[in-house]
Amino acid sequence: MKVRQFVRISVVAIASIIGSGALSRLDAAPRPKGEFTSKFYLQDCQFQTTGANPYFILQPGYRLVLEEEVDGEIERVQITVLEDTEAITVPGLGTVSTRVVEEVETVAEELVEISRNFFAICGGRNDVVYFGEDVEIHNPDGSITHEGEWRAGQPDGSGLAEPGIIMPGTFLLGSRYFQELADDIALDRADHVAMDFEVTTDAGTFSDCVRIVETSPLERKSSSTKVYCRGIGLVNDDGVELVEFGFVP
Repeated sequence: MKVRQFVRISVVAIASIIGSGALSRLDAAPRPKGEFTSKFYLQDCQFQTTGANPYFILQPGYRLVLEEEVDGEIERVQITVLEDTEAITVPGLGTVSTRVVEEVETVAEELVEISRNFFAICGGRNDVVYFGEDVEIHNPDGSITHEGEWRAGQPDGSGLAEPGIIMPGTFLLGSRYFQELADDIALDRADHVAMDFEVTTDAGTFSDCVRIVETSPLERKSSSTKVYCRGIGLVNDDGVELVEFGFVP
């Protein structure tokens, strides 16, 4: 997933599908690899392909659209929870059925990237677990490349890639953890830096928002800031702001 309703529905309606998960075990886990948690005790999970936590909705048909104008051109990111599922086999966990979330990025209506991200909910804790992504990068010369593509249980630079956490069921200020664990391929990390604030975009005004700074040891000089709001999900990705949200008719 990037280091960034078509029919609108109310915040109350979306919030009604969200459960209050048990305390995440992120902070209880060991913190190797630069003090970011990388062990998540996923053997305890009863994985589900459908569900939600306060800041991440994994319900088929749910869609977010974010836009930003740069030099007169519109960058558009469309994130859709698909009906599709993907079976991923991970040693120690077995075969896990994951939900596919498609992210499509365009600039000036020209296709830039399509990714299919694989997530599952850890039942009881409501952590959203990240199992990998398939990537298509559409280059200006017409070629398609796949940089950053990874999948838990498949070889990475030093062994087998492992699942990470894209959003814990309980947001704790100061939590730091790996979202991706594929050595030499994808090692995005999250740092919880702010919470309990309000955000206004073209899609509305949202409360109980949180800010996450993402970094990677593979790109030490770069970082990405994301803002999520309760009952909605991602509302700002490095300046690309939410303009539409809801379920596809």
